[in-house]
Amino acid sequence: EPQSAPSLVFLIRKRPLEAIAESERCVAHLNILNLVILGVGRMLRSGVYIVAGAVAKYIAGPATIISFLVAALFSMLSGLCYAEFGAWVPRSGSVYLYSYVTMGQLYAFVIGWNRILPLVIGTASLARASSYVFDSLIGNHISQALQETFSLHLPYSLATYADFFALGLVLLMTGLLLLGARESILVTKISIGINILVLIFIIITGFVKGDLHNWKLTEQDYKLNTSGSRDIYGFAPFGFEGILQGASTCFYCFFGVTAVATKGGEAINPRRSIPWSIMITIFICFLAYSGVSAALTLMVPYHQIQPHDPLPQAILYSWWLPARYFVTIGTLCALISRLQSAMFRMPPLIYMMAKDGLLFRILTRIHVRTGTRVVAIMSAGNLTGVMALLFKLTDLVDLVSVGTLLINSLVAFSVLVLRYQPDQNLSKNENTEEEIEMPDLDEHPLDSEPEARNSNVLKSLWFPISTIPTRKSGQIVYGFLLMIILSLIVVQWSSQGFSAGSGYTPVAVLLLLLIIGVTVIIWRQPQNPIPLYFKVPALPVLPLVSIFVNIYLMMQITSGTWAIFGIWNCAAKPIFTKKVQQHNQQEKDNVNLAPEKQLLVPISSLSTELAT
Repeated sequence: EPQSAPSLVFLIRKRPLEAIAESERCVAHLNILNLVILGVGRMLRSGVYIVAGAVAKYIAGPATIISFLVAALFSMLSGLCYAEFGAWVPRSGSVYLYSYVTMGQLYAFVIGWNRILPLVIGTASLARASSYVFDSLIGNHISQALQETFSLHLPYSLATYADFFALGLVLLMTGLLLLGARESILVTKISIGINILVLIFIIITGFVKGDLHNWKLTEQDYKLNTSGSRDIYGFAPFGFEGILQGASTCFYCFFGVTAVATKGGEAINPRRSIPWSIMITIFICFLAYSGVSAALTLMVPYHQIQPHDPLPQAILYSWWLPARYFVTIGTLCALISRLQSAMFRMPPLIYMMAKDGLLFRILTRIHVRTGTRVVAIMSAGNLTGVMALLFKLTDLVDLVSVGTLLINSLVAFSVLVLRYQPDQNLSKNENTEEEIEMPDLDEHPLDSEPEARNSNVLKSLWFPISTIPTRKSGQIVYGFLLMIILSLIVVQWSSQGFSAGSGYTPVAVLLLLLIIGVTVIIWRQPQNPIPLYFKVPALPVLPLVSIFVNIYLMMQITSGTWAIFGIWNCAAKPIFTKKVQQHNQQEKDNVNLAPEKQLLVPISSLSTELAT
């Protein structure tokens, strides 16, 4: 027990916010329009040029539009949870910072580690997409040469050839960062403008040159162009399962909602501007993504789409040759500029986690002359380069989706925990109330009987005595972990549990009823009355629905993607274990200090907390 106590303290320790001088405090200056522009610039990912084609050909067909709709609707739920999560910390920052301040060190490490993954993989996917588009522009000479020279005869989760052009792009951007390059607001604005112009041009071209018959393909149309046959045709050739699997992949395109949700400290009237900005941003991006998907599937039958370069090839298929070069060059410019912007966001997170002691301290080294985070930049660049070199674009997109869905689930769970936990300022009053009430319960002889105790427990669950959260009511929310496990079981059995004549149907129905019962019990518990500029409505239903849907969509991802995701998280275990061991050693060294030196540690930490 003496050895495990320091480890437990280390895991649940929270990071106090550093005091900010009045001169350094952010002034509220962002209105709804500013926040929407910021969110669209971050969320309107250039990867849609590739994702729409891959999802349409292999996963959902023309029903890719519905996949984007499903992803957008549940991204809004996650966005609302992000907005409240940011409201608990009165400062602009990141999800990693918010989780460290509110939930503790272990929780922050899990979110930070899985936040690095989407950033790295998303940047690698941009590099790989840029390589595909440039290769198409020059006649596919790069891919042909690389396939002949560096062909990879490895498992299906890896690419067919090593893409050294994508690796070169990543290393070039890494070198620019090491030399001290800064993100240019002008370049970002030009990139967003080019992106929007190209997307509008593609949408207009698709509706002018497209053929509605491509949404109503028959068996004869399919056999004329392919050697196989399908059981389902028309608008949704892969059925409802294809739509949901497509939605899990399309979540990649809505990665970036935190850009708006974490700006509460800089927003004017954040109670109104933050949630409205999130919903408007997601709606605008959905219109862009669905419009591109509709145009693509109208111009080309879904089974003839070129997944690596869909939009320029679709323009060429519609016999409009000059427009193909405009779309290709515009797409390439948008992808490379987005790649440059994405490279700037990885090193700060790695540096912050290392500075907090959750990653290796060597990652905090800064170059004396340029002032750049040298080791953090090189680590992020090398990891991104390896991913861009070896992995297929579709697998990279799925990895981003898995990491994003996991973080969305953790944020929604954090909102539940925080709303039902007792406030630190009220803990003494709650303890006093519990100590006063306990003797009253012991005075009744019936309370000593098991049946009476059970009835009192059930009564306290449905009719809590206190109107403010207590430690007991806070512990009840953690019972929602059971719901997560049950939801996973329901997902595994859903394909057979609700089919006719299946023996799993009663079990699935009982599990769903139990989930509903857990939800009602959580709803009956008192909530924290702390005033926040935004609170998720219909608590706990919306966060629970968000978690359930996120888990369901995660289970639609392929097993190969899950294997890579599991390897990534297994790699985190020795890193965090070593940090726990270092903390325990520091605690032992502190015990061996002289008494006068031991007193300096709590006094200094107390003064820091008082200053904060």
